[in-house]
Amino acid sequence: MSFVTSPAVSDLRELLRHMQPVLNRGVYAYTCVPFDHDLSRLQVLASMREQEGLTLVIEEQQAIMAHLPVLFRAAWISLHVHSDLQAVGLTAAFASALGAVGISCNVIAGAHHDHIFVPLEKAQAAMQALQDLQMRASEQA
Repeated sequence: MSFVTSPAVSDLRELLRHMQPVLNRGVYAYTCVPFDHDLSRLQVLASMREQEGLTLVIEEQQAIMAHLPVLFRAAWISLHVHSDLQAVGLTAAFASALGAVGISCNVIAGAHHDHIFVPLEKAQAAMQALQDLQMRASEQA
């Protein structure tokens, strides 16, 4: 299998200038299930194995239909810059920008992009904070 992708970016200024935050459609839920839970009917967006169980990020409606506890209702924002997995400072920069306006974030790094989960009710404010961060970085170029 071959993927055609842009080169990964590691320079922080370049990452910030080109991060292009995109708000994905839908409502997402963090939930936690036992390790032996049958996942065959779930479309898992992300997972993390912890001592207490398997944390899942799935569409909220799936969690409700499967009678799973919704621990966190989230909006999903993707940064559409191909960030190098070894880049330094990107997470700190956007977490600080969001924190400055009182928005928590949970981050998942994919092989190509960073994905940010923010409280559902703060999705638009989070997008504005990220766009402002990108604009400030572009102005400093």
